[in-house]
Amino acid sequence: MQRRYTLYNMFLGLAFMMAVCLASCTTNTVYDSYSHTPLTGWEKNDTLTFCVPKLREAGLYNQSVGLRMTNAFPFTSISLIVEQRILPKGRVVTDTLKCHITDARGNFLGDGVSSYQYLVPLRKEMLNKGDSLRITIRHNMKREILPGVSDIGFKISRD
Repeated sequence: MQRRYTLYNMFLGLAFMMAVCLASCTTNTVYDSYSHTPLTGWEKNDTLTFCVPKLREAGLYNQSVGLRMTNAFPFTSISLIVEQRILPKGRVVTDTLKCHITDARGNFLGDGVSSYQYLVPLRKEMLNKGDSLRITIRHNMKREILPGVSDIGFKISRD
């Protein structure tokens, strides 16, 4: 009886793991990656680059910029310049993105306790099958070195 019970538990565990794996495959996210910034601060001339591999399907894609900030960030918002080179055509799209980090009282708006995460919508873009992207992100603040920015990311999901 003990052996039958153990086999039954193993079967249930395997079925549960398969269900979790299948459920995780239903996401529309095509690309989601973060790059670290230096602990000493993100310098104005330090450009972060993201290379999105060739897309498998044509369609409308949502693009977002991810931010991870700490309490050391001294401003209420951050201004970013996001440049996309869409290959193979070589079309270049440049956006300036203003991301609000705190409210009027200085409370962080992101998710977290001492490190805050933000996902800021950038644009919707019609892309073709086989297109790839090269994205560069840099800050456009008056201060040369920004403390409190720990990671910058880029996410693309199918609409």
